[in-house]
Amino acid sequence: MVALFFLIQRVNAQISLPEIPIELTFAGEPVPLHDPPIKERLEKELIINMNKHASTILILKESGRWKSYLQSMLDSAEVPRDFFYLAVIESELDPMSRSSAGATGFWHFMEGTAKEYGLEFSDYVDERRDAEKSTQAAAEFLKRAHRKFGSWTLAAAAFNRGTRGIENALKGQGTISYYQLYLNEETARYVFRILALKLIIEAPEKYGYRLSPSDYYQPVVYKTILIDKSIEDLPQFAKSIGVSYQTLKEHNPWIQNTDYKLVLTEGKKYKIRIPARKD
Repeated sequence: MVALFFLIQRVNAQISLPEIPIELTFAGEPVPLHDPPIKERLEKELIINMNKHASTILILKESGRWKSYLQSMLDSAEVPRDFFYLAVIESELDPMSRSSAGATGFWHFMEGTAKEYGLEFSDYVDERRDAEKSTQAAAEFLKRAHRKFGSWTLAAAAFNRGTRGIENALKGQGTISYYQLYLNEETARYVFRILALKLIIEAPEKYGYRLSPSDYYQPVVYKTILIDKSIEDLPQFAKSIGVSYQTLKEHNPWIQNTDYKLVLTEGKKYKIRIPARKD
């Protein structure tokens, strides 16, 4: 009976092609959808991502928790809000996300790039997993790339391939447009993946996802505790501030799981966030 039920569901399901907008921009820059190959590349990414049902629905739910927060930080850094969708394709909004190459956190920084942009990585701390600090670092990278290339689209591509890689490709191929570059497959798809998730998150019902407001994960209201001394026993510290160690780790994923300690170097301070109690 179960097999028959799923067979009936499959027969009744309607599979349709994604809606492609007539016009589309990324960070205020027009996407040349009048060019059939460009439109086709976007369509492919939409087809792929609208049919990744489990991961896409979880991304939609997580966007309820993170979209406003991350976009407000991008606003403060004077970086276009569309770069929120770059974080989406990098980590699916999971601060513990880690690529096969070792890129980690919301924005999937490699260790070397993280240190270059002021993110601490040690036995006790990995600030690539800190939403605030990693977003500030990503914004600085993107602004530098934008100053170099004069294009937010190229800045996005540089986040994937590196500034030098994009610079070499532009010079070697004699163009100034991302959409005219011949690139490795990952970078060639990169901006189109961002655009696909932008379209799905901004209008999920057009791509087969119907969520009510209550289906989205809600933002967490935090109480912040400033730490300027090492903590020798994190589980005991968590109890002293009225939470479990699990809650402490869940909301502070930048704390490495090393011997239940948080060792501070001289002069360092950290913000520990715990959910504020509802009165």
